[in-house]
Amino acid sequence: MAIPISLEDWRAGGETFGYRGHEIFYRTGGDWADAGKPALVLIHGFPTASWDWAHQWEALCERYRVAALDMIGFGFSAKPPAYDYSIMDQADLHETFLDRLGVEACHILAHDYGDTVAQELLARHIERGAAAGAQILSVCFLNGGLFPEQHRATFTQRLLHSPLGPVLSRAMTRARFETGFCEVFGPETRPEAGELDAFWTMMNTNGSLKRIGHKLIRYIAERREHRERWVGALQQSPVPLRVIGGALDPVSGAHMVAHYQKLVPDPDTVLLPHVGHYPQLEAPAEVLDAFLDFQSAIATT
Repeated sequence: MAIPISLEDWRAGGETFGYRGHEIFYRTGGDWADAGKPALVLIHGFPTASWDWAHQWEALCERYRVAALDMIGFGFSAKPPAYDYSIMDQADLHETFLDRLGVEACHILAHDYGDTVAQELLARHIERGAAAGAQILSVCFLNGGLFPEQHRATFTQRLLHSPLGPVLSRAMTRARFETGFCEVFGPETRPEAGELDAFWTMMNTNGSLKRIGHKLIRYIAERREHRERWVGALQQSPVPLRVIGGALDPVSGAHMVAHYQKLVPDPDTVLLPHVGHYPQLEAPAEVLDAFLDFQSAIATT
């Protein structure tokens, strides 16, 4: 399915702000003058960017004040080679972003790497209560490594995370990217050449992911290091959670959802049987419906 907002239009509709001396790209949509309209923050995954949400953007903007940024190291944001990339810092970035927008409370829809950022934001919400920062109203997770013991990294990810990571990053080509990227999609829902070209363009704008991929992939080790904190946030969450998972994802598919159902109290999960790691791209209408159904359910409880 063709993405309804071109990459060029996505970028043209965005803005930037400074974070720790670096330029961060973001987009907002919906009626921000209507303070009674709930805020929704979209958090993208690795190695892509906020454009991942283009399919759902217009529909979500009809119902929410929507905000999404390209995390540092991704998309149209800066990709400084001499930077200490971490999940904690990406969470700090989102808190800075929400403060800049004047958001006092928000829902979160996250994917992949963004799931882990959302887990850290949820952990902070639990620690602080109503004391400080934007309050989290709900979190909806798409495919991601919620449990490090269930994350099945691809061959490319394992190499990036190894001592060979810097060499592999520099050796990345458009063809190698396509091979590695497409293997996490469902066999019938893989991206078309134009989409892959757009993803590759984003990865090589404002610096290159080729220079920092081995640094960004450190999130694999971070998930192990902070496992109790981030899994604990799921288990102790005071706000509603839902997982929408593409079952055919070899990295964090049906097996991750099954583990979530075992470990998280009163699990709310939706499994999409025919798609892989990027359900928002592979089954955009189904993801939108499942998310809005979740929101409707929690609005009536």
